[in-house]
Amino acid sequence: MFTHKDIETRTIFVVNCIEHTRSLRVQNGELMLEEILEDKKTTLTKFPFQKILALFIIGHITITTPLIEKCKIHGIALVVMKPNLRPVFFWSNSAEANYLLRKRQYEYQDTDLHIAKILITNKISNQKSILEKTRKKDELTTQAINQCEAALTTIEDIENYNLLMGIEGSTAKFFFSAYYHEFDWKGRHPRMKCDALNVTLDIGYTILFNYLESFLRMYGFDLYKGVYHRLWYQRKSLVCDIMEPFRCIIDHTTLLAFHKKQFKVQDFTRIKGELHLKYEKSSDYYNIFYKSLIDYKMDIFKYIQQYYRCFMGRKSTIEYPKFIY
Repeated sequence: MFTHKDIETRTIFVVNCIEHTRSLRVQNGELMLEEILEDKKTTLTKFPFQKILALFIIGHITITTPLIEKCKIHGIALVVMKPNLRPVFFWSNSAEANYLLRKRQYEYQDTDLHIAKILITNKISNQKSILEKTRKKDELTTQAINQCEAALTTIEDIENYNLLMGIEGSTAKFFFSAYYHEFDWKGRHPRMKCDALNVTLDIGYTILFNYLESFLRMYGFDLYKGVYHRLWYQRKSLVCDIMEPFRCIIDHTTLLAFHKKQFKVQDFTRIKGELHLKYEKSSDYYNIFYKSLIDYKMDIFKYIQQYYRCFMGRKSTIEYPKFIY
């Protein structure tokens, strides 16, 4: 299992192959990254395997057998992802036999809301924070901030699951209405593809989901057994749980990109009544969300590592991690 020393001395190495064709191979015991342009290979960097904690490969790339063997020898988690950050291959020594973690997960009672309340409190705290950072004083923003404050005060004493869900939902409604009101916000409609902003948020949340899934796999979690989102056929409820504190990254990135005209309504086309991102624009959107998440790769890793330790050790909720955006 990864230790605190690993975090201090080793790094998460991310290879972006969304725009360029690249290859990874082993040379003189080191990882070599090459770029391929018109059948010519250019060496971009070399890196010792002893310094790598995890290797994330995004996009299309050539991987050699010696590279996989080196990752195994040095205990490097190897994750290969599509451009939308959906994992298509994952390998990690530590994840394969962690049956004690899964036993803990299965023993955790659905009626226990302690960890769920931590996650939702963290989410709402970050919503309040990014609302305040807009420095807007309009009525909608003021109401949303007040709603966040009221929710944060109330959550601690909640013992009913449906009530916790209700507070999260109503707070989110106030948040979205205020945060995106200048874009003629009509409401959050996941997966309905009704307007450009909702479709963009769906894309961003999907990328966030895929990225977090890869980190959770490094520890061997059963992704389908959550603490807030309940069991549902083929839903990775734990990933949905851990997403909550980090949704603010996507929310803020989306707002900035629309302000800067990096994201535009004209980037979408309507097909059979549904709005879809144009294929030629997809890499632009993926890159912007990708870069916003990569900036927080160590924060995310440390968060999940601390979550793992707290969950395994049945520690007090005070010791559980918080992501401050």
